[in-house]
Amino acid sequence: MASLGEIVAYADKSLRICEIGDWENALNGLQIENTGRVTKIGAAVDVSTRVLKEAAKKDVDLLIVHHGLFWPGLQPITRALHRQLKLAFENDIALYSAHLPLDVHPVFGNNAQLASALGLRSPTPFFEEKGQFIGLKVRNSQPRTESRQSF
Repeated sequence: MASLGEIVAYADKSLRICEIGDWENALNGLQIENTGRVTKIGAAVDVSTRVLKEAAKKDVDLLIVHHGLFWPGLQPITRALHRQLKLAFENDIALYSAHLPLDVHPVFGNNAQLASALGLRSPTPFFEEKGQFIGLKVRNSQPRTESRQSF
């Protein structure tokens, strides 16, 4: 498997981490590094103590999340944050976060994958935020009940 550095370089480039505007505390990219060894990758929407405990149980050494550790901004390393950092360090878990860069990616982004899973065709960008369109819109002729069943 590729090293942490190779995976991070690929993700940063593919997701255009340095180009996509985001909320100040999103801190997209590598948030915690490990020893550099990656044998198992996990994914979650949010990082939490529970998620990190599960990642440790499953021998995940790279956790990719949508909402990383630093959404609240600067904070003391106490309580939940202390537990989370301790779990990551003790279990050699690297943490990579991608918020808007993951939402807007045209192929494997959250919006593109959801539209694809729902069978929606010809999505076009809409809803500008932080200098880029962060949503997709489509025309759909299926009744709502059929659209729900396809997902």
